[in-house]
Amino acid sequence: MTESKLTISLEVSRCTLCAERFAESETAHVPRPVLRADPGARVLIAGQAPGMRVHLSGLPFDDPSGDRLREWMGVNRETFYESGRIAIVPMAFCFPGYDARGSDLPPPKICAETWRARVLGELASVELTLVIGQYAQAWHLGPAREKGVTETVRAWQRFLPGIIPLPHPSWRNTAWLRKNPWFEAEVLPHLRAEIARLVR
Repeated sequence: MTESKLTISLEVSRCTLCAERFAESETAHVPRPVLRADPGARVLIAGQAPGMRVHLSGLPFDDPSGDRLREWMGVNRETFYESGRIAIVPMAFCFPGYDARGSDLPPPKICAETWRARVLGELASVELTLVIGQYAQAWHLGPAREKGVTETVRAWQRFLPGIIPLPHPSWRNTAWLRKNPWFEAEVLPHLRAEIARLVR
C-alpha cells in the first residue's frame, strides 16, 4: 500500500465534517467512515451510503442489501471482502441517519466533494465500476444517464465496457425486480461473467 493511500485512509477514518449534521438527525450518531479501497482492486462498487447495520459493524454491505448484491455478482462473502479485487467506495462514507419518519437521509454532498476524487485517484487498477442508485449514477454518469434509475439501468449496454449501472439491492426493490424481469435475464449474466473475469 502506498504512502499516499495510507494518508488518505487515515484522513478519511478521522473525518468529522458531518458530526454536527449527524448529531441533529433522529439517530444522533457520530461519524464512522466505512469503505474498502485496496489499490489493486479491479472492480469498484460505487453505492450510496452505509445503513445503520453497516454503521454498527464497520463492514460495508454487511446487511441484506449486501447479500443480494453478492448474489447479483456471483461471489461469496470471502471473495467480496478478502480478495483485494473489490473496492467499495460509497458516495458518503458514513451512515447519514434517519429523518423524523424513519427514512434514510441522503448522503451529504460534502463527503463526495471532499474525498471522492482523491480516493478514486488511488484506484488505478479498476476496470469495472458498478454504479448503484441515483446518487452514484448522477456523479459517475452525469448528463449521460437517463431520466431515473430504471431507464438508466435499462440502458446498461450503452455504458459498457467500464460501467454497469444497477438499482439499489435493497429489499425495498423486490417489487422493482418483479416488474423488470429483463434485469435478471439480461444484466445479471453479463455482470457475473465480468466479475468472474476480474476477481478470479
